[in-house]
Amino acid sequence: MPPPENTSQPRLATGCRWGAESKAGAEERVVLFPEGAIKLQGTGRQVLERCDGERTFAQIIAELQAQFGDADPAKIRADISQFLEQLRHKRIVDY
Repeated sequence: MPPPENTSQPRLATGCRWGAESKAGAEERVVLFPEGAIKLQGTGRQVLERCDGERTFAQIIAELQAQFGDADPAKIRADISQFLEQLRHKRIVDY
């Protein structure tokens, strides 16, 4: 599958949605999809929370580059692109 383009608008795929999982009295956000659920933490969660179908891939990259200013911008772009490609392959994200 091709990587997202700058104008792509990543979003949760049809049949996927955010949900909550209770664990030891605390609620954690999870993504529910037909085959199961996935719990994301840290940067992965920050990326996926921005995949709202309105922000473009370029906007998501720009927001995260501003947040993680010390990191190499090319590496941020490559890592996020690879992450979204993996989620698209699993039919969790569409763009």
